[in-house]
Amino acid sequence: MLRDPANQDISFESYLGVFRYGQRAIRLVWSTHKGLTIALAIFTLTAGVLPAGVAYVGKLIVDAVVAQIGVINIGGEAEYSTALFWVVVEGIIVAGLVGVQRAIGFCQALLRVLLSQRVNVLILEKALTLELAQFEDSEFYDKLNRARQEASSRPLSLVNRTFGLAQYGIALVSFGGLLLQFSPWAVLILVAAGFPAFAAETTFSGERFRIFKRRSTERRMLMYLEMVLAREDHAKEVKLFALGSEFLSRYRKIFNRLYEEDRKLAIRRDGWGFALGLFGNVAFYGTYAWIAISTIEGAISIGEMTMYLLVFKQGQAAVSSMLTSIGGMYEDNLYLSNLYEYLEQDTPKLGGTVSIGSDPEAGLVFEDVTFTYPGADYPAVRNVNLKIRPGQSVAIVGLNGSGKTTLIKLMAGLYAPDTGTIYYQGTDLADWDSLKLRNSVGIIFQDFNRYQLQVGENIGAGDVRHMWEDERWVDAATKGKAASFIEKLPEKYHTQLGRWFNKGQELSGGEWQRVALSRAFMRTGADILVLDEPTAAMDSQTEAEIFDHFQSLTADKIAILISHRFSTVRRAELILVMDEGEIIERGSHEELLVLEGQYARLFELQARGYR
Repeated sequence: MLRDPANQDISFESYLGVFRYGQRAIRLVWSTHKGLTIALAIFTLTAGVLPAGVAYVGKLIVDAVVAQIGVINIGGEAEYSTALFWVVVEGIIVAGLVGVQRAIGFCQALLRVLLSQRVNVLILEKALTLELAQFEDSEFYDKLNRARQEASSRPLSLVNRTFGLAQYGIALVSFGGLLLQFSPWAVLILVAAGFPAFAAETTFSGERFRIFKRRSTERRMLMYLEMVLAREDHAKEVKLFALGSEFLSRYRKIFNRLYEEDRKLAIRRDGWGFALGLFGNVAFYGTYAWIAISTIEGAISIGEMTMYLLVFKQGQAAVSSMLTSIGGMYEDNLYLSNLYEYLEQDTPKLGGTVSIGSDPEAGLVFEDVTFTYPGADYPAVRNVNLKIRPGQSVAIVGLNGSGKTTLIKLMAGLYAPDTGTIYYQGTDLADWDSLKLRNSVGIIFQDFNRYQLQVGENIGAGDVRHMWEDERWVDAATKGKAASFIEKLPEKYHTQLGRWFNKGQELSGGEWQRVALSRAFMRTGADILVLDEPTAAMDSQTEAEIFDHFQSLTADKIAILISHRFSTVRRAELILVMDEGEIIERGSHEELLVLEGQYARLFELQARGYR
């Protein structure tokens, strides 16, 4: 019995199943560049034939030289043309072999670049098909990390080893055909001598993969610590709180623990590899002695002795290379399982085909909606019933973690409810075309992205269909109250933002928030506009002005604001109060104060701070 990557016993048939990714890898390389794949195959197979030709021509050279020495010894005149002819032939074959090996390296180098990009694109394309909830799952991140870490090199490695196996197989057949003339037993010894080292290598390949898979979380932690220590958006806090030494110490501890595990594995692998590799040396020198004795006894010529020794030595290398290729293919398949495990991740079913709701005046309706994050013990949103009509302004308030942002994500179709139904324009969100639905919604979350792009592109990201239209940038920036400071930047809307690239300009928190607000106004066709605490870095007066401006621009749309500032919230027609995922109060500012519930209490606490 053998052990599989999960450390379970498997049969020989299951072991062979590990190689199931070979065909897929070959198809992947083939689809990446057919011409280079064909050239690589031809050059590899040619490289398998030429060494046997070199060995055979070498035998003809030695025999020709020995024959002429015999002629000289009996007083005759030596004739050099035959020996020189075969020397020239061998030189041509060797030159061809060198050229073929160079060509193999050339093809591999180009395919490696193309294939790395192709696999990365496959990984990114798959990421675009997955649900938001999957990105918030740590197990999914482990799969993604494992897929990206080595998958870009493994398909080509597997194909190279496959071609190499064919190359060495052809060479071995060629060598075996020549060696068979000496003795079938020599061929058997040649093949059998490499198996002990092969068994050890395969065993340690499986163990190395199990270690690799088990370390996913620790490797992610290493990358995270590197990011925290080396990125500008973390630098100020790391310095302010003197966290550098602590995080660097953690980084070293994790690295040292992983290194120690690698060191112990390397010692065992190389130790067993050396010990079992001695069988190959014993086999070679035993056969060496056998061929030498046969030559002394006159059973074979000196040329044949030279050829058989060269054939056995190169044949032994071919067997070793074949077995190494098989062991490497086993290891490559193990690592490719990470790639295909990720690529075969369940893709959520596509949305419907509806692009226009059955009742455009119906607005947005939640009917008994409940949603729980994967792995969570309790719902983030539960039993929500809500109706918002077009033209209505709504504010959502509540303590952190009360479910406000989750409610918005459900509304935008980023999550599907566990139970209940959400309707937009009289049609179930599940029946909407997902692209059409999201084009109808403009949301700026509190953790909006700060793209390291030009100002205009940062704004244009709000509607990718018009991302490079300057006029739309200016209009959106005007609505988002960002135009005034953008006009003062060195290259205005074409100014690079952030510090990652040359001439990048950094904005203040409030300026970034105005850029984000402008991003929301890029979607002129959106019927629902949501601001999820995007003005937290602004003073209360500026926030109030922006919300008044926001309401004036969304008179015929559904406008939703999430904020902790009641001076702004009170302007909304409808205020929803959430607690532990439920809507516990609803009404206008005045109505909620009369209720004397949580809203009134929170309003009074905040108002007291201004007295």
